Amino acid sequence: MAKMAKTVTFSSFSSLSNLSSHPSFNSLPSFNSLPASQLNQTFSKSMMEEALESAESIIRKWDPNSQSYTKIISLFRHSRKEAKEFIRCVRDLRKAMHFLVSQDSKSDKLVLAQSLMQIGMSTLEKEFFQILSSNRDHLDPDSASGQSTISSNSEFEVYMENDDDEDDELKKASESISQVEKASALVMSDLKVIAETMISCGYGKECIKSYKLIRKSIVDEGLHLLGIEKVKTSQFHKMDWGVLEVMIKNWIKAAKIGVTTLFKGEKLLCDHVFSASLTIGQSCFNQIAKEAGLNLFTLPELVAHKEKKQHHHERIFKLMDLYAAISDLWPDIEMIFSFDSLASVKTLVLSTLKKLKDSIHTCLKEFETTIHKDSSKELSPEGGVHNLTRTTMSFISSLSEYSRVLSEILAEHPLKRNSRLLESYFTAPILEDEHVNNQACSVHIAWLILVFLCKLDTKAESYNDVSLSYIFLVNNMQFVVDTVRSSQLKNLIGDDWLTKHEAKLKSYAEKYEKAAWTNVFVSLPAKKSAKLLPEEATTCLKRFHAAFAGAYLKQSSCVIVDAKLRDELKVSIARKLVPEYREFYEKYLPMLRQDRNIEMLVSFKPDNLENYLSDLFHGTPMLGGSSRSAASASLSSPSCFSIRCVKH
Repeated sequence: MAKMAKTVTFSSFSSLSNLSSHPSFNSLPSFNSLPASQLNQTFSKSMMEEALESAESIIRKWDPNSQSYTKIISLFRHSRKEAKEFIRCVRDLRKAMHFLVSQDSKSDKLVLAQSLMQIGMSTLEKEFFQILSSNRDHLDPDSASGQSTISSNSEFEVYMENDDDEDDELKKASESISQVEKASALVMSDLKVIAETMISCGYGKECIKSYKLIRKSIVDEGLHLLGIEKVKTSQFHKMDWGVLEVMIKNWIKAAKIGVTTLFKGEKLLCDHVFSASLTIGQSCFNQIAKEAGLNLFTLPELVAHKEKKQHHHERIFKLMDLYAAISDLWPDIEMIFSFDSLASVKTLVLSTLKKLKDSIHTCLKEFETTIHKDSSKELSPEGGVHNLTRTTMSFISSLSEYSRVLSEILAEHPLKRNSRLLESYFTAPILEDEHVNNQACSVHIAWLILVFLCKLDTKAESYNDVSLSYIFLVNNMQFVVDTVRSSQLKNLIGDDWLTKHEAKLKSYAEKYEKAAWTNVFVSLPAKKSAKLLPEEATTCLKRFHAAFAGAYLKQSSCVIVDAKLRDELKVSIARKLVPEYREFYEKYLPMLRQDRNIEMLVSFKPDNLENYLSDLFHGTPMLGGSSRSAASASLSSPSCFSIRCVKH
């Protein structure tokens, strides 16, 4: 920001309001209004004359209307020691004038003193303007905000009590801050002592005029350099959302600097310089920052107003970014724009936050409605993950990253519908060190997932084959569980939710096995059944072959997306099937060896059965690169099947 301030130029100045009618100026101390009781009792006539003599010498030397070299150079830059003497003489002159007023208001010396005071104030006004305009790099908001711990007592006043060399003066600046910060502290101290002196002498109006003129231009130019420009409503409503997204992103970055550095630094500087008069300081900052503050928060207000009337749930994330950014800045905004005269800025910000809240909640309702209304008929023929699952869980996962924002908003909009269903389905976890309203966010997220899972159940019913519908539910439930486990969702809806849905996933897998492979399992005789005759064993082998061939061809087109789940399901089927078949095979094969058609009858060996099962759930039958039609033909032909089994 220091570099930013250096690049600001004064191409034009905004006209400033006349403060002459401001109440603060009526309260400025005048010479006639101060009673004699407030004068230093030790201030004698000789001291008065000495003060006049000393003041006349130095004040006339630095008269800006004189023809000497002092007309074109800065008193404070030329010699801080002489500047210190100048301030002391002006203050003593003020005391002398009070003394003269109390003794003889028609004294010629009072006329002289008033003339000297006018010259002195003219000099200080020139110095004040020069310090402001020539030290912009030391008075940029970043430097000013770094001086928040400056003592309320002017550093220059400390110098007034100490006549040591300038090196000693510099030591008064904190040794813990950098050289740049020391320079900033000195400049701020100079401005403060001039402002205090001019205000105490009744010349605050002239001082404030210069200050507002320069500092307002710096604030305005600072916002311009941050990319904050006035936005016309008519132009704004014609902008595409893509353009607004970029503007919002840039605004969030600019607003943080604008509030925490530009406005905060300006307020600290103004409070420091005009610490002698709170009323004047407030008035000054109001005229410097009010218009700029309203300009800064115009864009989010327009966005909030526009989106409140529209229904685009995918825009919720930029709205939440905007809400979070402003909420984070609110403590600073409330502190910076604390005066009643700046209430319009705070009112605009609060109104914007309220509109953003409403827009975000509307987006959430719109998202839920979109799930309910989804009527797409496209289903994966192999039972894979549906596109709705991917988009919905991606959206909900992204929502979980905004739990703080959602907690604030949803606390005001608790779920009211189907509360019993939700209570039986979900119990919000107790989260440590989290926002008190986080439960509202957890419950709402769980509700949205429940709404989506209900939609999944409906889509699964669209499959004509029951086993394929369970494959669909297995794949999509696995995707949902994986998304929750690997994202912020896990912290929001908890381990209990994961445990329940992992159990449901296991249940779907078991139901798939039952629907797809029961005919194969029951085609073999029970272990405790009586020994079969050769004819019965032959019939059993044929029945098993037909059942397995049909199940394999049907299930080999299915997909289990998750590799771990795919292997677990294949192992589960193999454990139920292969040992049973191996036992049958080894028990009855010797009895059937005398059959001349044994090779056609015994289609495959137990080890070959495992090979076929290992090829399942990849979407195509993986038989050495053969096509599905070839696989179908081979499995329907016992001789071809047996030949391939032998090759295995």
